[in-house]
Amino acid sequence: MDVNIFKSKNSPGLINGAVLVVATVVGGGMFSLPIATAGIWFPGATLILIAISIMMLLTGLMLVEVNLHYKAGASFNTFTQDLLGNKWNVIVGISFGFVLYILTYAFISGSAAVMSMTIFKYHGFHFPANISVVIVTMLVGVIAWYSSLLVGRITVVLIVGKFIAFFSIFPLLINHIESDKLIDSVKFALPDTEYLPYILMTLPFCIISFGFHGNVPSLVKLYGTHGVRNIVRSIVIGTLFSLLLYIFWLTVTMGNISRAEFPAIIAKGGNIDVFVEAISGLFTSQYMDLTLTFFGNFAVASSLLAATLGLFDYIADLFHFSNNGTGRLKTALVTYFPPAAVCFFFPNGFTYAIGFAGLAFTIWSVILPPFLVKAARKRFTTAHYTAPCNNVVLNLVIFIGGIVYLTVVLDVFGLLPTFR
Repeated sequence: MDVNIFKSKNSPGLINGAVLVVATVVGGGMFSLPIATAGIWFPGATLILIAISIMMLLTGLMLVEVNLHYKAGASFNTFTQDLLGNKWNVIVGISFGFVLYILTYAFISGSAAVMSMTIFKYHGFHFPANISVVIVTMLVGVIAWYSSLLVGRITVVLIVGKFIAFFSIFPLLINHIESDKLIDSVKFALPDTEYLPYILMTLPFCIISFGFHGNVPSLVKLYGTHGVRNIVRSIVIGTLFSLLLYIFWLTVTMGNISRAEFPAIIAKGGNIDVFVEAISGLFTSQYMDLTLTFFGNFAVASSLLAATLGLFDYIADLFHFSNNGTGRLKTALVTYFPPAAVCFFFPNGFTYAIGFAGLAFTIWSVILPPFLVKAARKRFTTAHYTAPCNNVVLNLVIFIGGIVYLTVVLDVFGLLPTFR
């Protein structure tokens, strides 16, 4: 997302940075959380989310420490190459591009599914999944081709609408929460219920749910080296707000849909439309159904635009495409055609894609920051800001990042238990 959206003529306040973090973190990926954490259920998911949020907060603050050694506007490319060399920079560049491409695929998949569901529900016309993919891709591609500023403005509108709808559905969902469902009591539990075997599979989803790290350079650019206090507070407030929002979201979803009902949702592909339909089916209220549909559309649309704007700018810079009509058309084709082509043939991969994005995201949001901090502390004798991490914490974070990376690799070969 373009940080200029949040700038004013005066010095930016704390709310600007906090909104940037929350807007980046909270989006369509929320829909994957209940599905991804169904195996460990609400108590386990809450503990994992708290632990992961602390780790992601620390790695974000590590990046602040490193970024502040360089001029405002410096990116991952600048300080990774300077501190760790070209090999690390290549790895980070590949993982960065992979994350953005896989997220683009995921949100095209989610947007197409929700659009098909909405049109069928209110107009009775059913779009095949692959046709919906084409429509969504062309619409977003035209918007991105026309202007990055237009993408930013539309994204802001969608974010506002998303949160209005989000908080509108809470009262109805809260009234129907059943504590027995939340704790998966004997009344609702599956036979021979197990939770611990599914812990590892939740980690990539939870990590990418706190994925604000790509915006650390934007925060430094927004506030400058003299705005350290606001940078740190923005990250802390944004992370805490997102954590509370996620826990509340799990409370209202898992308190309404029992764990025993999730295998059927997962079996249908686990895409956003299936999940929204499952929640809508709990109520007879047309208001509730409309608000949930509205929320689903706005959530994935805002995430799609925000994620693809980052990829669009990355592709333009990587291939040195010009900013005129022809250059932006080339950028749009390289940005949207590959993920759309995959989505055309595999349209229901939203949840799986979020998990794979967590694999690459782990490299530059969990494993990279401790290495950068170690190198920076050896290189520089003073710092504008020092993250609250000693060498033990840095090594622990690297170790956890390695476990998450190994988790996804094992899952690719079918060596991890998966809740079905």
